[in-house]
Amino acid sequence: MAKILLVEDNEMNLDMLSRRLEKRGHQILIATDGAQGIALAQTELPNLILMDMSLPVIDGWEATRQLKGAAETRHIPIIALTAHAVAGDRERCLAAGCDEYENKPVKFPQLLAKIDLLLGEGGSV
Repeated sequence: MAKILLVEDNEMNLDMLSRRLEKRGHQILIATDGAQGIALAQTELPNLILMDMSLPVIDGWEATRQLKGAAETRHIPIIALTAHAVAGDRERCLAAGCDEYENKPVKFPQLLAKIDLLLGEGGSV
């Protein structure tokens, strides 16, 4: 299926998301901070990125801006994952360059529908 880069520093979220996505046939790449995420995205060119916005080293906001600002990675869809359910947060994520947004705790069927839509595999958000 698809190569998905999961940029997440929470071990429990990493484990749950990676296992569930692998069961659906996706290849999962893992980065635990924004700098690793940028580096992996540049070398591996994944089909999609799941980006936690609260990350060490470089936060998800800045990592997204850098990836969307670079010619080789700007085409990669990014779904923001955030526990911040503050009014205007979705708009802020989209303004940073994210293509979609998902609150934590993640509702997996809803996230899967967004992944499928962004990968062009049908489904609806």
